[in-house]
Formats: sequence, C-alpha cells, structure tokens
Amino acid sequence: MSKKVLILVNHDVVIYNFRKELVERLIAEDYTVIVSSPYGSKIDELVDMGCIYDKVDIERHGTNPLQDKKLYEYYKKTIKKYQPNIVLTYTIKPNIYGAMAAKKYGIPCMANITGLGTAFERQGIMREFLIILYKFAFSKIHKVFFQNEEDMRVFKERKISLGKHKLLPGSGVNIAQFSFEEYPIRNDKIKFLFIGRIMKDKGVEELFAAANNIKEKYSNVVFDAIGFCEEEYEKRIEMLKKENVINFHGVKDNVQEYIRESNAIIHPTYHEGMSNVLLEASAMGRPVLASDIPGCREIFDEGISGLGFKAKDSEDLTNTIENFINLPLDKKKSMGVAARKKVANEFDRNIVVNEYLNEIEKVLGKENNE
Repeated sequence: MSKKVLILVNHDVVIYNFRKELVERLIAEDYTVIVSSPYGSKIDELVDMGCIYDKVDIERHGTNPLQDKKLYEYYKKTIKKYQPNIVLTYTIKPNIYGAMAAKKYGIPCMANITGLGTAFERQGIMREFLIILYKFAFSKIHKVFFQNEEDMRVFKERKISLGKHKLLPGSGVNIAQFSFEEYPIRNDKIKFLFIGRIMKDKGVEELFAAANNIKEKYSNVVFDAIGFCEEEYEKRIEMLKKENVINFHGVKDNVQEYIRESNAIIHPTYHEGMSNVLLEASAMGRPVLASDIPGCREIFDEGISGLGFKAKDSEDLTNTIENFINLPLDKKKSMGVAARKKVANEFDRNIVVNEYLNEIEKVLGKENNE
C-alpha cells in the first residue's frame, strides 16, 4: 500500500511553479500525493500529473480569527479523511494551522518558511501573536525548512522549534526549464524587466520613481513589468503606461520570453524568503539588480552577477540602474554568464527535492521500525 503525502498550500501556483519536481518524484516513487489548495489555473495540471485534489478556501491576507479557526477545523477534517503518513506545509496560514491539525492527530509534519512577511517586519501585537502561534503549532514539528539564514535566525532567537531547523536554497530553480540564453545585443534600447505583484511591498513605489528619473535622462531605456496588479494601483499603472514610463503586460505564463528579451531584472522588494524571480532570471543568464536584503543578496555576487541597492530607497535604485546602463557590453554579458553559473551550482532544484525525500524517508522509516 502506497504512503500518502498531504500538501497544504494557499495557492496552486506555490506547488506547480516551484515544487512540481518534488511532486513528480513523490509520484514516481509510488507515494499518493494529495494537494489541498484553493482552486486555480494549475489544479487540473496537478491532477493530470496524478495528484488528488482537495479544495479549500483560504483568506491569504485576512486576519479574521473566525476564518482562521474555520481553516484549522477544515485541516483536521482533511487529515482525518485522507489519513496521510506525513503533511507538508507552505506559506504562513497552512504552516500554522496545518501543523496544528497534524499535531492534533499525531501525524508528522514538515513546514517551509517561504518568508516571514510584513507582520514580522513591524514591531507590534501582530508580530508577537504570530510568534505565539508558531511556537504552539511547531512544538511537535518534525522539520522546519528555511529559505534564508535571517528567517532561521529569527526563529532561533525566539526559541521556535529549536533543533528542527534546516536551511535550503529557497525553492531552487529548474535549470533545464530556465535554460541559459545568449545576452541580447541591440544598439537602440536597453530593457529592464520587473516580475511580481504590483503592490507596495514589492517595491513598486521606488520602481516607478526610478523609472521616471531614468526616462528623463535616457530615451533608449525601456521598463517592462509583468504580474498581477493590486486594485489600488490599477489607475496608477494605466497612467504610467500612457506616459510611456512602464510597459505593463499583466499576468503572463511565459515569463521566459520576457526574461530572454531583457538586459537585466529589477527586483526592489522589501522582504523575501528566497526570490524565485531572481533565481529564474539568473538561470537564464541575466544580471540582476536587487534589494540588498535576505532572500535576494544570497543569489548574486555584488558586481559579478548583479548589483544591490538599499530597499525602500528610490535614489539608490536610480543610481544602480544608471550604473548598470553605463557598464560596457562585455561586462553585462559576463555578469549574465556568472549569474547562470552561480545558481546552477548553488540553487539547482534537485538539491531541494533530494532534501525533502531524505527527510520523508527518515520519518516513514522510523514509523516502520516502531
């Protein structure tokens, strides 16, 4: 009888785009994989791969305790229904309430801290409440995976799940899917690309200000942006499009085509677990211009494969973009080559998949011996 793995996430893309290879390996090794997630565009593809789908509703950014209790109760029912041998959780709410539910039934659980989020950046009641929740939820956890050392340090300082921590290279990157592309050589323009949600925490205010500054001075520079636009920014992004400051393309599945055409990626985010955007762009041989914060700085070597700048600082971002513009072409090309080499050596997704499989086998092997 095959072993069952229950995966709890807040969005189907979290699994399909960044953990598909893990799911494929589990299925290939005769595990039954159940994915509990809100319905999304990738669910049918996960089912086609061989997953069992369990629909759940999650308010990703909500703070309503009644909704959170409802989610906890749903996870308990889900665990009781499928009786998994192990539970894997990703993102804040599945991590906390999924781990609580697994603990309730004595099911081994492994959580992945994909980032601490805005609440941890701000001192206050919400931060302290989250710490209490994590301590309770993770008191019996088998393993907590972290994507950067800073997040792991915070958990150690707060004495959350001590002795259960493991650092991973983010979600890793599929270096075959994001294959190296020759650096674009064009004399008429320089193209910068932003990939991410159009929202404040992704640094779009600084991006918009820097793009305005650069466009006033360099007529041959193009700023492209792809991703979901939050409602509060819809009018603003339309205005920037009309003013020819930002070319906004909306949500795109074929990010490789946009990365291929770009000269560099700009990533002015305020906080990250480990940036998948930077991993994918680097794998394709593009230099990165990124916030000098945990989850970004690990992915590039300053001046060799990318350039860092202060987060929340539009002036420093403007200067960094200008510095890149004025680099010789050979230097830009060599940065792209170095970017690919670094992520291929340090961030190959197979590293992450193998680590998960090893831990799962440890847990289930221990169960079999008891």
